[in-house]
Amino acid sequence: MKIICIGRNYTNHIEELQNERPTEPVVFMKPDSAVLLKQHPFVIPEFSEEVHHEIEIIVKISKVGKYIEPKFAHKYYDEISVGIDFTARDLQDKLKAKGLPWEKAKAFDGSAVIGEFVLKNQFSSVENITFELKKNNETVQMSNSSLMLWKIDELISYVSQFFTLKIGDIIFTGTPEGVAAVKPEDVLEGFLEGQQLFRIQVK
Repeated sequence: MKIICIGRNYTNHIEELQNERPTEPVVFMKPDSAVLLKQHPFVIPEFSEEVHHEIEIIVKISKVGKYIEPKFAHKYYDEISVGIDFTARDLQDKLKAKGLPWEKAKAFDGSAVIGEFVLKNQFSSVENITFELKKNNETVQMSNSSLMLWKIDELISYVSQFFTLKIGDIIFTGTPEGVAAVKPEDVLEGFLEGQQLFRIQVK
């Protein structure tokens, strides 16, 4: 299973981090070892003093596909959820300044929280879904999939040009504004249309 992540897919988040607006999706990967195990806390790694939460809508690929046309992309996933792309922001800034890859800041062990998956057909449209992250019972990130620069089906089509999508692969579709550092004892809860799909503690 591979984890394909999309960066800079919400305008307000691009502005928040003062990044350049991309002309095509920004793509990076996480290994399967990045998945935070169920019932485990997220442990802030010793190499970072500024790990940020980034909640995202995620989808699970349900059939093998390559060069998928956008109009057929909806056939390649049945389930949807929310997850967190934890980012060691201080390390990422150092790597970006040197023009180096981000993997150490984005793909470390435990950096991918994957919520409980639900069937996408329970929603009238995946292009209009509200999602939310609460930290210690306070909403810190909230947005809607309608605000994505590239919609889910467009992302599936795009990444399938470069990587064969296989059953069980997961796509993180980008985070909205509101990212911030986590601290020990924080409790993070992810919601999709008001339904809680994950709850984790930070250590």
